[in-house]
Amino acid sequence: MKIDYQHKMAAHCENGAIMSLLNHHGIKLSEAMIFGIGSGIYFSHIPIIKLNGLPLTSFRPWPGAIFKRASKALGIDVEVKKFRNPEKAMVALDDNLERGIPTGMVVGVFYLDYFPAPYRFHFNAHNIIGVGKENGNYIISDPIMESFEHLSYDSLKKVRFAQGLQAPRGKMYYIKNLPNEINIKVAIIKGLKRTVREMVILPGPVIGARGIKYLSKKVRKYPKRYSPREASKRLGQIVRMQEEIGTGGAGFRFLFAAFLQEASEILENKRLNELSASMTEIGDMWRDFAVHAGRIIKERNEVETYDSIANLLLDISAKENIVYKELAKVVKEESLKA
Repeated sequence: MKIDYQHKMAAHCENGAIMSLLNHHGIKLSEAMIFGIGSGIYFSHIPIIKLNGLPLTSFRPWPGAIFKRASKALGIDVEVKKFRNPEKAMVALDDNLERGIPTGMVVGVFYLDYFPAPYRFHFNAHNIIGVGKENGNYIISDPIMESFEHLSYDSLKKVRFAQGLQAPRGKMYYIKNLPNEINIKVAIIKGLKRTVREMVILPGPVIGARGIKYLSKKVRKYPKRYSPREASKRLGQIVRMQEEIGTGGAGFRFLFAAFLQEASEILENKRLNELSASMTEIGDMWRDFAVHAGRIIKERNEVETYDSIANLLLDISAKENIVYKELAKVVKEESLKA
């Protein structure tokens, strides 16, 4: 039993899962468009919240937020279920597959059999899609893999009920109903409006562009406040959150730039194309930050210091602030047109 399903590879699992499921139902939207409509761009640095004993830096909204926001903006009815009983969760999946319904699932990465060992880590918000079952094994469309993968019953049950932070509890989701017509322009404006709100309007120093500035101050104090080892651990945590935990940093900035470019054509707004170029430059700056921080952590730095990377974060904060405030003007203009 296998659903006639086209596997699509993506840069990020959540965006890719949404894109793939919509594509199956005849809605052809790019990963970048899904990401932008779902307001996937984000930043926060909250020292009082700890992950593995170190301050939390987040480059993305909470797992599932992009899917929830994009579905709502597009008017798509999605069924989401969680389970206490693993066997019931597997029965529910089997029932969907028997009815020809491709089903998204949230799983833990660490025990995914088909992941190369060096890429396995404890992250319980990875998205995969079940598209069939053959000889007791499940056929899986994983958005970050090149082709279909397979998992045994026991392996799939284990990753669906992985333990730890953000335990998925067998979470599965699928598209129930589609609207007769999708107003993509309105959806784009909704996505931009939420992005502006989260990145420059919400109060407080720890979220959005101001949050990047706040992180800059913290990083500058690391070598004075902590031992070399502790300072290195804290800096490493930032880079890990940026480049490993659900993508987020430079990668999401490039994805947002691609969204702005597409939105520019759909809304016939040249300013969005200009802001797309600015966001690409910002993505390059975030990538530079990761490289320079890595050299400091590995003690291979000849020029980079905590002060220099703190200055880079200040520059990033200033540039992101400009982009989002310009987007606020675009949103106002386009809202009047709509």
